[in-house]
Amino acid sequence: MIEIMRAPAAEHLIRQRVTALGRALPAARAGDASSLHQARVATRRLRAALPLAASGGKAEKVAKTVRRLTRALGPVRELDVALLILAELEQSGDVPVAAINRLRASIIDERQHLQADVRERLDDFDFDKLRKRALTAARKAPDVKKPRDGQGVVAARERASRRAHRLAVTVENAAGLYLPDRLHEVRIAVKKLRYTLELTERGGSTRGSARLRTLKNVQDLLGRMHDLEVLIARTRDIQSSPGASTLKVSADLDRLVRRLETECRQLHGHYMAMRPELLALCHRLESAARPREGARSRSSAA
Repeated sequence: MIEIMRAPAAEHLIRQRVTALGRALPAARAGDASSLHQARVATRRLRAALPLAASGGKAEKVAKTVRRLTRALGPVRELDVALLILAELEQSGDVPVAAINRLRASIIDERQHLQADVRERLDDFDFDKLRKRALTAARKAPDVKKPRDGQGVVAARERASRRAHRLAVTVENAAGLYLPDRLHEVRIAVKKLRYTLELTERGGSTRGSARLRTLKNVQDLLGRMHDLEVLIARTRDIQSSPGASTLKVSADLDRLVRRLETECRQLHGHYMAMRPELLALCHRLESAARPREGARSRSSAA
């Protein structure tokens, strides 16, 4: 467990996360889709590590800076995913090529503009400053309990328990209905729990690997569903734009939407099949923290 760690361990963790981000940024700035995705994932992993390895005002400032970078990369990544989906559809032959080409042209044009904005933002982004601030915050982390001692384990379980509770609430709130906004909230909660467990699970643990695999599968499924919904909305926008397409292309775009909606319904069915397992995982993580909390309360009372 590494929820609470000595300063050298904290610095090592943050150095790893910052290095991963630094490796991806140059190619992301140049417009490489894979590197842009890696950079965005690296920002999320760094944000997940900061509360575990650092504290105080400097750590909070670093987290805010990294969060802004995550958001700056998001819109371009969304368009890259849309292009990948269109390529899949083109290869499948399920959708008229005219509809795919019309949508692809719109997305490519928008991506060019957004990538120019990302390039400017990354030009202004002082990565060396971020690295120095992040490592300084980690070095000044409280020199407290060892990762594997009792209190360190308790703290790790408590953090995972809070994330798991939040996820369970969002899952229950989404219920069994196909409500994209609520399902998107589930996806975000899954992602946060997954990144927390990546840091708190013991390396190589069979149980830990199974938990992470379950969360990744749900995250991928809900992510695909969200990406399809975004593409559906984009298609509808093109159809409603005056003079944006001929009647023939509009009809082809209707076929595209129906194809995407069909897949969304299928994915929701898969999610519902996984929902009991997801809730069970949340409840196990919550339960794992309760006995420790009770023991700590009794110890304080004594």
